[in-house]
Amino acid sequence: MMSEALFYRKGDGDRVSCFLCAHTCSIANGKRGLCGVRENRDGTLYTLVYGRIVAENVDPVEKKPLFHFLPGTSSLSISTVGCNFSCRHCQNFSISQPDTFPSKEAPGKERSPEQIVDHALSANCRSISYTYVEPTIFFEFAHDCMQLAHENNVKNIFVSNGYMGKEATALLTPVLDGINIDLKTFRDDVYKSLCGARLQPVLDSIGRMHDAGVWLEITTLLIPGMNDSTEELTDIAEFIASLDTAIPWHVTGFFPTYKLTDREPTPFAVIEKARQIGMASGLQYVYAGNRPGSGGEDTLCPSCSAQVILRHGFSIRENRLVEGCCPECSQAIAGVWK
Repeated sequence: MMSEALFYRKGDGDRVSCFLCAHTCSIANGKRGLCGVRENRDGTLYTLVYGRIVAENVDPVEKKPLFHFLPGTSSLSISTVGCNFSCRHCQNFSISQPDTFPSKEAPGKERSPEQIVDHALSANCRSISYTYVEPTIFFEFAHDCMQLAHENNVKNIFVSNGYMGKEATALLTPVLDGINIDLKTFRDDVYKSLCGARLQPVLDSIGRMHDAGVWLEITTLLIPGMNDSTEELTDIAEFIASLDTAIPWHVTGFFPTYKLTDREPTPFAVIEKARQIGMASGLQYVYAGNRPGSGGEDTLCPSCSAQVILRHGFSIRENRLVEGCCPECSQAIAGVWK
């Protein structure tokens, strides 16, 4: 369903300026923004994907990944088509890239916010995750769902590239409970070549989310030869620690896909190196991803090092938390536990 978009201004003639995300696209009449799903029609900007859902699945919340947010619960994950990044290694390129839907009507099954929330409730999901592509690009539908979810005691999660604009963030945070932001690299030139974006807006969003009190976890996919140097990993870890040492950092393994097939899968030694760098930088919770059973998935108490939550991949083997605290020393463990 086509709906008028939020976050735009009318300019000269029929041109409009969109400020939903940090690209701040200037869009001529009849054209779309970089996301491919916001179109200028005679000086009015429309979202083409309101309620046009192409993916709707019940996932473990650990898959987001969120390890400190209602562990062991299910989250209803939804997505439309489109994305404001053009990542060369995108796992969901079949739905993320604008050239996959050149027609005037975006693909997807028409769903209402009421249907989405009803599905979450019927599936016993404690949260709804807006994910698979950058959820900011379907902001209008997501926000309507999020308001209704809160009315029904269902929490809201964004899995994001962190490229939303300041105004969108301000409207989003009152109904957003948790977010995982991909910090893909700490080098602006790599952001540009890998994703068609810039570093600073991502750092700004991370800071805004933390300041707004939204539960925040950060993921870095380690791509051999691109973002896995000791220097860069140290820069990322120190940046996160400068905000809050209790922010969990997920360092995950890369597998060749889409347009980035000239790299080998990430050796586990590199993942472990990143974990050690994170902990040496003062981060309390650093997790290894995409290598189930290899270690580095469990939550340890930052005070006494006791195992607090034991995991295997996306599964909880044992949750030993006692009212959000370590069972051994009663140290509070940062997170959203109820």
